[in-house]
Amino acid sequence: MKGLFLDASEDLAEVFRATSRAGDPPIDVTIQAQIAPGELPAMLAGYDVVLNDHTFMPTDAMRGCTRLRHVIFLGTGARSYMHPEELAGLGITVHTIKGYGDTAVAEHAIALMWAAARGVARMDGGIRAGEWLRTEAMQLTGKTIGLIGYGGIAAEVARIAGGSGMRVLAWNRTPRTAEGVEFVPLDRLLADSHVVSLHLLLTDETRGFLDAVRLAAMRPGAILVNTARGALVDEAALVAALRSGPIGHAALDVFDQEPLPPGHGLTTLENVTLTAHSAFRTPEASETLIRRAQDIACHIAEGRIAGG
Repeated sequence: MKGLFLDASEDLAEVFRATSRAGDPPIDVTIQAQIAPGELPAMLAGYDVVLNDHTFMPTDAMRGCTRLRHVIFLGTGARSYMHPEELAGLGITVHTIKGYGDTAVAEHAIALMWAAARGVARMDGGIRAGEWLRTEAMQLTGKTIGLIGYGGIAAEVARIAGGSGMRVLAWNRTPRTAEGVEFVPLDRLLADSHVVSLHLLLTDETRGFLDAVRLAAMRPGAILVNTARGALVDEAALVAALRSGPIGHAALDVFDQEPLPPGHGLTTLENVTLTAHSAFRTPEASETLIRRAQDIACHIAEGRIAGG
């Protein structure tokens, strides 16, 4: 078996070297930020397994990757970059990695929530521009946070928010129970929550989940936090809701198009706090992520994971 880390950053390449072990299958590392789909057949020629951090893999381009049998996607959101079922039809199995950054992403969601509630980004920008801007804040102790989707990340958010004195509501597509969390219908969660935090996987069913109707059902002045996937939200409807209500503030780490294009409507609004899809970026999470990817490659090489 021969593998390739297709699109490593300098940081992830260093993590890869640090977490490699004797006996791991051979994996070449390419440090490259942007790869056009048309380049993929040539780049992947001769490789059985590829590690993919952020490269789009359209099905038509992948038809030319005749030897490839496994894509190890570095995260959970492979559907934002490829169509796993269509690739399976080409004999390519897509593997995802769950749980590697639950604490990191949850802490970032909480950080965005507090930054939005206190107007941190707006005051910071004002001071840098020579202004002495003071914003009216939302005191979060005693307020309600609603979690849409309840997996490992949401459970961590619930733990931190509950420990901060917030009431925690949640809605999940399948029944769940958790100590200190009240599971409620979605319409009640939207209406009652001062903060709504998204934690759904992106699928064909959840794409555009927060549309204009659901955004309009949110509590007036509510904060929306998204550290999941940008495509879960209708961005045009979100911009409209931020301009005219009911949403008071959006704190976003993910977007439908990344990087976010210059001049995008979200960048023109003062009641928006933005970060660059970085919720998962801690040394602890990166080390766990890369080692788990290497373990999957080991299992493939040993024949413990079938594919293709």
